[in-house]
Amino acid sequence: MATLAERVEPVAAGGHVVGLAWLGDALAVASGDGTVALGGRSIPVHPDGAVLVASADARGIVTGGDDGRVVLTDASGTVTELGHEKGRWIDAVALGPGGTAAWSAGKRVVARDAKGRLASWEAPSTARGLAFMPKGYRLAIAQYNGASLWFPGTEAKPEMLEWKGSHLDVTVSPDGRFVITSMQENSLHGWRLQPDRGHMRMSGYAAKPRSLAWSHDGKWLATSGADAVIVWPFDSKEGPMGKKPREMGVRPAKVTRCAFHPGSLVVAAGYEDGCILLIRMTDGSELLMRPASRSGPVTALAWDRTGARIAFGTAGGEAGRLTLPV
Repeated sequence: MATLAERVEPVAAGGHVVGLAWLGDALAVASGDGTVALGGRSIPVHPDGAVLVASADARGIVTGGDDGRVVLTDASGTVTELGHEKGRWIDAVALGPGGTAAWSAGKRVVARDAKGRLASWEAPSTARGLAFMPKGYRLAIAQYNGASLWFPGTEAKPEMLEWKGSHLDVTVSPDGRFVITSMQENSLHGWRLQPDRGHMRMSGYAAKPRSLAWSHDGKWLATSGADAVIVWPFDSKEGPMGKKPREMGVRPAKVTRCAFHPGSLVVAAGYEDGCILLIRMTDGSELLMRPASRSGPVTALAWDRTGARIAFGTAGGEAGRLTLPV
């Protein structure tokens, strides 16, 4: 019987893989050379620049480039420009419920509602990370000295969640109770929105934990930045404070990307040496999906909607897809 690693099918990529998206049965691969590979085609989504950031959902894959453009590529290969920040680089993009989207360029944050209406806000410092709240049209923004919660298109002043330091990425728990940021100081910081705006500090990383992934039930947060996947428990009202995280998939290389299965407690871990493991949380068992290689760190991981397939991409421009055996 073939091993998982032997079942992996190579997929064409134009260069450094920035993001991936399962669009039905097709896999879209956004690369640093400004293209999206989809269905055997190489689509020049940023013909005059490079893809810097990407985010995906059922609509398609949204990319932001150093040309200042934010574009959506759908399953048919149609490219739609969502916004254009002329003369600026796009620092972050995010997709939200109901067809919403957001992006940032320097201090400028722009949100686009389901009807295509734009709203903008000037953050007090560079907006490094964006994430929509799971309910309602509200955006979390990571910046210097904390995170802001903004209702686009309203006169309400954004709520500031303060904590000194440089905040890079932001994620919101599926139930909307916790906001977590990654920090320049090789740590995570969090705010418990309900009931008390309490602080949470999660430290001890060897590198910046830039990849953050919630389990399907919202009870676990998997993170990169160590020589194992660090998984924090969020199964209580207090969150992870006073509890130790689980360390899974320990190897002599740092984890660079992690992604939870959409319906099971299985986490995919990609490492700086190109290795990929599938790890089951219930017993810690590991399956090798990809051995270490010379193609650079794993830069993207994506499960399909059902969890039957997973795709990866690397800094060296290699990509692949795996259909799990039934």
